[in-house]
Amino acid sequence: MNQAGRSFARREPNFLEDASEPVSSLFAFEFSRLRDHPDPDSVLPSLLVAIPVMGKDLLLLLFLFSLLAAAAAAAAVDARANKSSSLEGLFWATGKDESELLAMMESKEEPSAGEDEIDGFAGGFSSLDGMLQWAIGHSDPEKLKEKAMDVQRLSEDELKKRRLEIKELMEKLKMPSDAELMKIAIADLNNSSITLEDRQRALNELLFLVEPIDNANDLDKLGGLVMVIRELDNTETHIRTTSAWILGKASQNNALVQNQILTHGALTKLMKMVNSSFTEEAVKALYAISALIRNNEIGQRLFYSEEGYIMLQDIMGNSSIDIRLRKKAAFLVADLADYQLQYADNSELHFLGNRFFLKAVVDLILTPDLDLQEKALLAVRSLLQLTSTDASDLRDFCSLDRILESMREHLEKLMLEEDLRDYVKEIESLRREVAIIFQSKLDKQVAWVPT
Repeated sequence: MNQAGRSFARREPNFLEDASEPVSSLFAFEFSRLRDHPDPDSVLPSLLVAIPVMGKDLLLLLFLFSLLAAAAAAAAVDARANKSSSLEGLFWATGKDESELLAMMESKEEPSAGEDEIDGFAGGFSSLDGMLQWAIGHSDPEKLKEKAMDVQRLSEDELKKRRLEIKELMEKLKMPSDAELMKIAIADLNNSSITLEDRQRALNELLFLVEPIDNANDLDKLGGLVMVIRELDNTETHIRTTSAWILGKASQNNALVQNQILTHGALTKLMKMVNSSFTEEAVKALYAISALIRNNEIGQRLFYSEEGYIMLQDIMGNSSIDIRLRKKAAFLVADLADYQLQYADNSELHFLGNRFFLKAVVDLILTPDLDLQEKALLAVRSLLQLTSTDASDLRDFCSLDRILESMREHLEKLMLEEDLRDYVKEIESLRREVAIIFQSKLDKQVAWVPT
């Protein structure tokens, strides 16, 4: 791994130890000007330049508070779109346990009320101005004036030299941008001599960085897509899994990246990975496929040409397969059917109305998992609205009417469990909607007599 990328966040303590007394006096001089000046904003820029080399105690305190503020802010805006993820790069660079980071991405929760409030010691300072005001209120005016007097005795050349030193230190302390972090990670992936651990670390970094749409859009420009897609052929399972995960995140609701990935030929590789004996690899590959072809006609046509519907049918019809795969398959079926209803001529996709395909979907309603039942109902509801779907096949071959009635009886019993009641009511409402659409389609088919 590029050492600059791994160690930049650990440099600050060394710089603090190296700060010279004359240079820190320069900060004191600027600080005293801010304290006594009638227009503090005019002094603030020069004070900011001096911050990195102030006296150790105050600098350490301010620096720690700034990190706390940044961390709290990053946590508060984690779910917001199009925001920079530089702080996440800091986590990677400081050696945070990667398993913890990946777990965080797997199970993001909605922030509770008040979590966005960052005030004082509760979560750091809301701004650098607030941090400086706190420092001013807790400083010793006499010591500041004493150091300021030292600076006033400096010649113009000496003062310029001190300011140049401060500027150089500021540059070294500057946090890399997301684009810079992405370049570092991509360079590591392109380095055949790095260790497997460093290769995994680079992928983990990209996994965080591609979440904002602007970063995802830059991935191909920086040569990252080619590198990540190449890793789908890696002999290590974890490398392939993370690579698929990156492609899924980058292409989520992003037509530009979807088409770029499709152009690079990744879909066929991902479909092969779904058959992996390693469950996590298969799950992430199917996740990537779903994100890649969602609302993308080119991607869906390629998916169908590779017999993707048979892949989905096999997943849904195999009760021994991990339930996460079956849920993702059912969700993708509903998504594909909805797209046909909204944007395409659904009559040409007859395989979505294939009775064996329909049975694989309907049978999921019999599973004991409520979440899978709900996803199966959503898929059936969408399929029922396609002209290619024969309601009589759903009744005679798939036994949808009997399965829906059996489900109603089961949900009635679950209603007695207080902790499940609200969710069960939602599923029962969906079940009734499917039953109504199903019966309506049956009635229309019976009423229609060919001439």
